[in-house]
Amino acid sequence: MKSGFVSIVGRPNTGKSTLLNCILQRKIAITSNVSGTTRNIIEGIYHEKDTQIIFVDTPGIAKPLNKLGKVLNKQAYALTKDVDLILLVVDIEAGIGRGDKFIMDSVLNNKVPVILVINKIDKVSNETLIMAINEYKDYSFSEIVPVSAKENDNVNHLISVIKKYLKDDIKYYDDDTITNSSIPFMASELVREKLLQNTTEEIPHSITCHCTNIEYKKDIVNINVDIIVDKQNIKKIIIGSHGEMLKKVGTLAREDLEELLNKKVYLELYVKVIDNWKDKEKYLKELGFFDNE
Repeated sequence: MKSGFVSIVGRPNTGKSTLLNCILQRKIAITSNVSGTTRNIIEGIYHEKDTQIIFVDTPGIAKPLNKLGKVLNKQAYALTKDVDLILLVVDIEAGIGRGDKFIMDSVLNNKVPVILVINKIDKVSNETLIMAINEYKDYSFSEIVPVSAKENDNVNHLISVIKKYLKDDIKYYDDDTITNSSIPFMASELVREKLLQNTTEEIPHSITCHCTNIEYKKDIVNINVDIIVDKQNIKKIIIGSHGEMLKKVGTLAREDLEELLNKKVYLELYVKVIDNWKDKEKYLKELGFFDNE
């Protein structure tokens, strides 16, 4: 048995959560085209007969615009310390920017092996890919692996490379455990994903979701989720004309939850306004964002 912990880091919107879902062949992390989708630490467990890899998906690292951003950056950097391997995921189309160099300087000085994962190779030519690999060779990565997480291209090779760096011989989780995320957390995230996918550009960064109640009955699961926004006009947009947007989001989230739980789900959504919630420590802690300093 070989096992170990692997942290997935990178700038927002490089495809970290898509990669994790692809590796596990199951959706445990929400995805969207909106940068900064992942806001919480998510563990996904990959199993083979003699292998167990615990992947830690972290929030994208970017210049913080508020207290929430500072907390998320701190969480992401903390999870590059006590792991066996770091996967630094970059978007090949975006090229090497200042943000990438800042993250690279940090993780490459960690004394933890770093595999550079060049993602979204399905969107570029082979010539562009070769140029990108040569450019990244100037940095001291342990390995460079190009993939397309969306198309599941070369991901199996990435897993085989990761196995070389596993140091433990302990089975940390049972074979049927895919994630350590709780059902309330998954419910909140699925609602937020549907909001990200169905609202306009200015909405996603202003919302978060929090499961306030979950009740299991014989044939049904009752779930209540609060949608927290920071402005009254955003609340109106999320509810929509005659409640249509809220109904659509609830229907889509309920379908995913029923697939996840293999039970009928009754999902109730409430939209609440908390001014500047992203800068208020009290609400960040209540909503699951912890600043330990």
